[in-house]
Formats: sequence, C-alpha cells, structure tokens
Amino acid sequence: MPAASERFTFQSKTGEELAARLDTPAGKPIAYALFAHCFTCTKDIFAANRIARGLNDKGIAVLRFDFTGLGASDGEFANTNFTSNVEDLVSAADHMREVLVAPEIIIGHSLGGAAVLAAAKHIPESKAIATIGAPSDPSHVKHNFENSIKEIESKGEAEVLLAGRPFRIQKQFLDDIKGQNLTKDVSELRKALIVFHSPLDQTVGIENAGEIYSSAKHPKSFISLDDADHLLSKHVDADYVANVLSSWTSRYIGDKNATTPTIPKAVKDTVVVAETGTGKFTNAIITGSGHFISADEPPSVGGDDTGPTPYDLLLSALGACKSMTMRMYADRKGYNLQRAEVRLSHEKIHAEDCANCETEKGKVDHIQADITIKGNLTDEERQKIFEIAERCPVHKTITNEVIIDANLKN
Repeated sequence: MPAASERFTFQSKTGEELAARLDTPAGKPIAYALFAHCFTCTKDIFAANRIARGLNDKGIAVLRFDFTGLGASDGEFANTNFTSNVEDLVSAADHMREVLVAPEIIIGHSLGGAAVLAAAKHIPESKAIATIGAPSDPSHVKHNFENSIKEIESKGEAEVLLAGRPFRIQKQFLDDIKGQNLTKDVSELRKALIVFHSPLDQTVGIENAGEIYSSAKHPKSFISLDDADHLLSKHVDADYVANVLSSWTSRYIGDKNATTPTIPKAVKDTVVVAETGTGKFTNAIITGSGHFISADEPPSVGGDDTGPTPYDLLLSALGACKSMTMRMYADRKGYNLQRAEVRLSHEKIHAEDCANCETEKGKVDHIQADITIKGNLTDEERQKIFEIAERCPVHKTITNEVIIDANLKN
C-alpha cells in the first residue's frame, strides 16, 4: 500500500486541467511509473489501484491520471481521440519530468495500452513498457459502439452507451483511429516490452497480444493471465500483474542495489512502527486496522522526507481529535457547524518565558492551536464549540500524567 497518496492537476497540451494521483512507497522511490487507464475508464479503476499498490510495495512510485473529458479531468470527451490520449500521456510524462522524475516505466490497460505503445517514443526516459489487455489496433474500440457507426458517419456524431454511461462519439474519433499505425510504433519501440493478456478476454481478443508481441523486437515477454477478465476485477489477477511487473522491471530500471522497503504486518489493537531499511530515519507505521503511514525526517537532519516527522504526527493526532470532537459536539447539540479547521505548530520555549508553566528552568514544549469555526452560529455556540476542543481525548492524554511502559522484546 502507498506510504502517501497525493492528488493534483497538470495541464494538457490543449490547456485542459487533468486530474492526477501519485502513490509513493515507503522510503525513496527506486523508480517512477506512469499508468494509462482503459477506454472511458478513470485513474481510480480497481485494476489501477491494485497494480499501483503492488508496485508501491516494491518501492516504485506510480502516477495515474484521467484522460481529457473523463473522471475528474476537464474537457469534453467528444472532442478527444486516440491522438489526444497519446498527447495527454506525453503531457503527464512532461509534468513528472518537471516536478518529480521522468517515468522509466509506462503501463497501459486496454486502449491505454495502445496509447502507451504510441507515446513511448516521445518519452525518452522510458525503459520498460507494459500493456495489459491492449488492442493491437486502436480501431478495435469501434466494437463498443458498432451499432452507431452509420449514424456517426452520416450525422457527424452520436450518443452511445459505454459501460452504462452516455458518451458522445464524433466522426473525427473514427477518422483518427483509422489513421493510426500501431504496428509500426511497436516495431520501432526499442524498449523492453511485456505484454499481459488473458486468453479468455471477451473484450479484446488474445490475438491482439500475438500481433503486438510478434511486431516487437527483443527484449520482449508475454504473460498469460489465464482466466482473468478484461478489467482484472479479481484481486488475485490484479495482484499477479503487479508482482510480475515489479520483478520484470527490476532488470531495466532503478538502482539495482536499492533496498525494497520492509513493511511490518498489522497487529490488532496495536500500532506497529518499524524501520523500512530504505533510509536513515524512514519508518513504516501500521495501525491495528491496517492503515499505513510513513514517517521520516527532513533532509536537513539526514532524512529522506518521505513522510511526516514524529512531531508532525503528534500535532496531526491532536488536531484530528479536536476537529472530530467539535463535530460530534455540534451534531449532538444541533448546531449548524459547516466546517472546523485546526492549525497547529510546536516549538521549545524557555520555562522562564512561560507565565503558566510549573516548570521553572530549562525548556518546555509549546503547542499553538489556532481553531477556525465556520457556520451559521451564535457567538455563544461558537464559543462552546471552541471550548469543547480542549476536552478532546488526545488533548487530555498529552496534558495529563502519562505512563509509558517500555519492554525489550526478543
């Protein structure tokens, strides 16, 4: 599972804001991958989630995004085509190169796989290309709306149902996919290629994998996905792709001597914290319910900055507790609290500068908590909500006497 997940936008070549998600592993990534989703899907499709998680476990960061007009991205789907999808992929790689690291791995699912094969030549840093259930010809997608093709050609466009949702397909889309020569792109790839395909794929037939594989030059590999469906809707199939892919890419990308992070197992009703082995201070935190957090220190003290610092986590716990306590209190009282926000900072101050401290010498910890309360509230209601934040359980824990019983275990 990712140590961190960040959502943001970047611009396409036509100026549209495209929604993206970057999942990073615990510790410093050994490489970055770019993932392209299937036709009319989104970056958050199940297979993309599972594959990204599996690659994160192997130390690989994964960026996935919604093509123009899909998911949370701007733009009109009707104005897009295969060429624009390829351009979106190149824009994503350009953004990664500018603010992160250019992708060494490019992965495409279904039509996204075809787009990856066409885009790879425009991403010079890419070394390893993977397709999953990809068509060997972009025109293959016409079967999704073949009953509407005559209407599209005669009227210029038509509304079709794809995966139960209405989409407008224009004639320019048909013209664009007709003009593609993916076989040429594959034969000139000059990058390592792995082709994943199920022989029982009912959406994109296995013969497509054969055509891609035979067009490619070595190094190339083919992995049969047995009885998997096109969308890899079973956990075991998506996990299998992630495991094979991470092992295969290790021959072509990243630091061959890099250490794969060690992630502890979850223990019920217990928080487990352990070094990952990937950085001087990098630690993996697993809660009893299986939630994962990475902790680290900034580069200024020798860390890799792969996660919040211990004091960041302490302030986060306090702030979350205060916010949740205010929400529960307001709901119970029927107050119209729209949003609570807590901003916290921590510093060490001299005891003699503290008017209300029992400690007289040395330094004491000072936490500043600035609370914003928004809503249609009276002054009295706002004050009561503010005061209840002081009574949150974490606040009480860190201000009361605390006993920490430490034991050395074998």
